[in-house]
Amino acid sequence: MSIMMGFNPRSEKLTPLQISSAHKGRTQFVTGLTKKQIRSKILLRLKTQKEEDRNRKSKLIKDKLFRTLEFLKAKIVMFYISFDGEVNTQDMIKEAHRLGKIVAVPVCKRPRVTLRPCILRNKGKLKKGPYGICEPAVKEYIKLEDLDLVIVPGIAFDKKGNRLGRGRGHYDYFLKRVPRDTASIGLAFDFQILPSIPATTTDVSVDRIISN
Repeated sequence: MSIMMGFNPRSEKLTPLQISSAHKGRTQFVTGLTKKQIRSKILLRLKTQKEEDRNRKSKLIKDKLFRTLEFLKAKIVMFYISFDGEVNTQDMIKEAHRLGKIVAVPVCKRPRVTLRPCILRNKGKLKKGPYGICEPAVKEYIKLEDLDLVIVPGIAFDKKGNRLGRGRGHYDYFLKRVPRDTASIGLAFDFQILPSIPATTTDVSVDRIISN
C-alpha cells in the first residue's frame, strides 16, 4: 500500500483524546480514540472547512490521482459522488469523461443496502438515493469484474491503508467482493490521514491513499 500525501504525520506521542491544530491546522489523533470519537471529530472538520479550501485541495488530489498508473491504465473507473464535505469528485468525473473513461458510481440497493456499480453517462441526470447521496436517475448496472479502479471515500485513513467509514459497512462489504486485481484508491484531505485508526477483521483497507 502506498500513500501520496502532502505531509508526513508527526511521530511524537500524544495523550489520549489530544488534538493538535499546529502545522497549518492539521488534526492529529492518537491510538486510543474510538471509531465513534474519530468519526465525530473528522466529520466536524469536513463540515466546517471553507468551500474554497475544499475545492482547492480537491483539485490537488485530482491532479495526483490522474497521474497514477492505476488511473492511466483504467478503462472503467468507479468514483463516489461526494457529499457532506468529502473530497470533491465532481470535476474528477467530468474530466474522466473528457478523457474517454467509462465512469461508474455506487448505487445503494435495498433491502440489504448493498452497493452496486452503475454507469454514469456524461451529463447524465442524478437523483437523490438513500441517505441523501446522489445516484444516476437511469440505472445501467455493470459487473464488479468490469471495474478497473475503485475510488473510495472515507472519514479517516491511516498509513497502513486502514479506512474508517460512516459506520454502515457498505464499502467494506463492497470491497470484499471486488476482484483482487481491481485497484482501490482512497481520497482524503491531509487532516483525515491519521497515524493509526482502530481496525477489525471486517474492515477492508485500500491499496493507496491520495491526499493534498
